[in-house]
Amino acid sequence: MRHRRGGRRFDMPTSQRRAMFRNLTTDVLRDGYVQTTEARAKELRSFVEKMITLGKRGSLHDRRRALAFVYDPDVVATVFSELAERYSERPGGYTRVIKLGRRKGDGSRIARIELV
Repeated sequence: MRHRRGGRRFDMPTSQRRAMFRNLTTDVLRDGYVQTTEARAKELRSFVEKMITLGKRGSLHDRRRALAFVYDPDVVATVFSELAERYSERPGGYTRVIKLGRRKGDGSRIARIELV
C-alpha cells in the first residue's frame, strides 16, 4: 500500500524522475514556460515555486540549494535577481497551468506551465 506517499511516479525510477523535473524546472525558469503533459505540469508546479521562494529569501544557503537543483547557474542568478524582485510582494502562486487539449500521437493531455 502507498498510504501517505505523495507525488506521481510516471513509471520511471526516482533518479530519472528527479532529472526530468530538474530539466523542466530549469527550462521554465529560463524561458518562462514549458509545454508538457498535464500531469507533469501539475507536479512541476511545486518545484518551480520552491525555487522562486528560495530566490525571494535570498540567503547564501538558499542560493546553494537552488544551485544544487537547477542545472544552469545563469538561471539561478536570474531567479535571485529578477524573479525574486518581480514576485517580492506576491505570497505564492507564481505559476499557472493552461490546459491545451490532447496530443495527436497518443491522445495524452497537454498543458503549458508558465510563470504568472
